[in-house]
Amino acid sequence: MADNSIDTFTIDMGTVLNAALIIIVAYLLVRGITFALGRFSERLGIHRITTKIVLPLLKFSIYGFALYFILANIFNISYRENIAFSGFLGAAIGFGLKDLFADLLGGITIALERPYQVGDKVRMGDYYGEVADIGLRATKLVTPDDNFVSAPNYMIFTQAVASANAGSPEMMVVIDLFIDSNSDALLAMKILREAVVTSRYVYISKKRPVTILLKDYPFYRRLRAKAYVNDLRYEFEFESDVTKRAWVELSKHGIKSPKVNILEAESKEKMAG
Repeated sequence: MADNSIDTFTIDMGTVLNAALIIIVAYLLVRGITFALGRFSERLGIHRITTKIVLPLLKFSIYGFALYFILANIFNISYRENIAFSGFLGAAIGFGLKDLFADLLGGITIALERPYQVGDKVRMGDYYGEVADIGLRATKLVTPDDNFVSAPNYMIFTQAVASANAGSPEMMVVIDLFIDSNSDALLAMKILREAVVTSRYVYISKKRPVTILLKDYPFYRRLRAKAYVNDLRYEFEFESDVTKRAWVELSKHGIKSPKVNILEAESKEKMAG
């Protein structure tokens, strides 16, 4: 009896070690591929985002095969044990793991449907930033303040997700300038357009035109430029560059900013409306 007990214990320990080894190998493989592909994609310029599309699919494939080998080849679960395990799994999901499985299901959905991908600028609920990684449980974003935010993958089912570039390296940037209501609007629009088209960050093509809009308000005028930045990572550099150079030229021609507080004026207009 003692020998049988020892053999059973040895087999159980071997199973655990094999399972642990598979998980470690899968983890290291995912980390290695992510690092190598990330470094390689940075050398491809405009094809950087396209190359990173495969990362989520590779991750889920590797972890999926690892789980399959653990269950099918190592544990060798019998029919009865499979039923018992399924019941336990269902209870676990119902009593506390439902959020985890919702995240995993969200991750699989993101990998297959690709509402966004690594390198995109997205807004998820209250979060906005560049997608740095799509993991099994969460999507990691780098915010404009250079903070890392982990947004749960289940948010893909509960909240609207907006991608600013949809896989393209170029992205539209909206730049607003506010001028005094008595200023020369046509001249101001011309100056703003010139600042946009001469920026080193701008991208212009037939499908990516520059648009300048004007809207009059009771106490000020709003100039709005819609243009594409050549690399979404330069979104704020583009906005800052255009704004700074435009205001230098506007000031030279006597075009001034409004004498009213824009936020207060917009708030009063909304209340009046």
